Amino acid sequence: MITKIHKADTRGYADHGWLKAKHSFSFANYYDESRIHFGLLRVLNDDIVEPAMGFGTHPHDNMEIVTIPLKGALEHKDSMGHIEVLVPGEIQIMSAGRGLRHSEYNHSKTELVNLLQIWVFPEVRDIEPRYDQRVFDDEGKKNKFQTLVSPDKENKDTMWINQNAYFSLAKIGSGNEISYKLNSKGNGVYVFIIEGAVTIDGQDFEKRDGIGIEDTESISVKAGKDSYVLAIEIPMT
Repeated sequence: MITKIHKADTRGYADHGWLKAKHSFSFANYYDESRIHFGLLRVLNDDIVEPAMGFGTHPHDNMEIVTIPLKGALEHKDSMGHIEVLVPGEIQIMSAGRGLRHSEYNHSKTELVNLLQIWVFPEVRDIEPRYDQRVFDDEGKKNKFQTLVSPDKENKDTMWINQNAYFSLAKIGSGNEISYKLNSKGNGVYVFIIEGAVTIDGQDFEKRDGIGIEDTESISVKAGKDSYVLAIEIPMT
């Protein structure tokens, strides 16, 4: 087993007034040559956006973009004609493919919005751009990893991603221990502790810590207190 640990207080930080962002990997003005990516996982940003503010219309291409709202409501508009509001309990995935434009704003005029935005390099380039958004019941995450995003187009319980990648969330009660079994040989898994405190294969992690793990078939996660955990299984090459 090979591990790469990113403690919460070592992340990059940007304060733009309307946006406060923490970067697990190099992004924009934050650059650390040892933290460019984990396999084909390129970006994991933890953004807090002020009321009625946001990211104006901008382009993307050839990137798989997954957005997980943690607090508040995020308004999305794109050049494919989608106008949506994303709230906690929902997950959004967008295949930028050969190119699209979109904007993201805090839908509220009074409350902050906090979201994770995650970028993954695609398996096939220049595909038709695509958007999906879905609600996932918390019951499916209770003391187990619920897979939300997968490469299986035929799986009606997950959203499709253009990569051999899997996104799973778990809400683990204090004292409980669960496992994550990797789906594909050669993949690694990046675990991000959204809330709480956990022990992963003997190492302790707290809120917003991350750990990348390679060369393993499974990992165990034990909660020291009620915890909310994201696992991103990703090809390493």
